[in-house]
Amino acid sequence: MSGKSPAGKKPRCPMCKKPVAEAYRPFCSDRCSKLDLARWFGEAYVLPGERPFDGADLDEEKNSFQSLWTGSN
Repeated sequence: MSGKSPAGKKPRCPMCKKPVAEAYRPFCSDRCSKLDLARWFGEAYVLPGERPFDGADLDEEKNSFQSLWTGSN
């Protein structure tokens, strides 16, 4: 693989736009790769869609299940 993008240009780091270093691809450095990871951890980046179940409604789910199990309302 030549390390070039489909248009024939060298790829650029998505963080700082410097040329990509093969050791840190798709980034130019360890610093930029860690900055990107920190943004994911800090939720600066999010995937579209519904948030996964976080347990906030767990008591309601538990009560609903118990009423089905015992047959009471």
